[in-house]
Amino acid sequence: MGRYSFLGNRILQMIPVLLGITVITFFLLRLIPGDPARQILGQHYTPKSGAELRRALGLDRPLWDQYGLFMRHLFHGSLGDSINYQQPTTTVISQRLPATLFLVVYSALLAAVIAIPVGVYSALRKGGIFDQVARVWFLVAFAMPAFRLGIILILIFPVHLHLFPVNGYGTGFTGHLRYLFLPALTIAVAFSTVLVRTLRASTLAVLATDYVDTARIKGISRFAVLRRHVVRNAIIPLVVVFGINLAFLVSTTVLIENVFGIPGLGRLLVDSVATRDYTVVQGTTLILAFFVVMVNLLTDVVHAALDPRVSAG
Repeated sequence: MGRYSFLGNRILQMIPVLLGITVITFFLLRLIPGDPARQILGQHYTPKSGAELRRALGLDRPLWDQYGLFMRHLFHGSLGDSINYQQPTTTVISQRLPATLFLVVYSALLAAVIAIPVGVYSALRKGGIFDQVARVWFLVAFAMPAFRLGIILILIFPVHLHLFPVNGYGTGFTGHLRYLFLPALTIAVAFSTVLVRTLRASTLAVLATDYVDTARIKGISRFAVLRRHVVRNAIIPLVVVFGINLAFLVSTTVLIENVFGIPGLGRLLVDSVATRDYTVVQGTTLILAFFVVMVNLLTDVVHAALDPRVSAG
């Protein structure tokens, strides 16, 4: 199978996944008990105003008709209008999207910075003090809920040491780096636990191969063996695990944004669920799901580029 055929098949496989996401998102939201009109109008609710709002939102129609209307709007690039924000849903989401994207990329980079040296060095010093300490630490970090680690970091750095701000997004690139460092570190520590274990195991497997022994016998320097043969081949499983677990990173971002008060999609999603803002919940969920699907596609492409056997199989 050629690379173009491989990529085409992966793109075709995305279509039913995205359609399934729209169905699940749409109908699960409708299963939440209670009257959306009463929730939205609050103390201003009357039977007449409730009926008018349900008619305006299309909630008086059968569910499949509502879903069909939702899909027609979606194909035309519209996610509807937000009741709470009195703006198009796409506008509301676009205002919050940069903070979430910055946090996701920041967290992924920090996780890689933590995982790659720790994973490789733990494998090279298998059974040593560093290896044992790293394994115990990351086991604890893996078991600890991300929000608890975030609260601990808040108590240590902003409250006691006054080094970083407690919440917000900051202004400008350097401001974003400073304000989002603790949230990104919180996510990165949890995310890097899986990466470290994967890289350590793959590095040990590569170190035991014949071609590494042959390179050593030929007199190639230790650093060159590590760079050309060990790390290059050990990194392939890490790329796959990294891409697959980005879904975990995105879901953790939703939680951490609320812990640190970051005005991103995660906080928007939680607030919109509480106020039953259907269009914003649907739009935000679709954007996050589309991001995860695209990352998985990119992971497959990068994996195929690193290992030609994948696209040839």
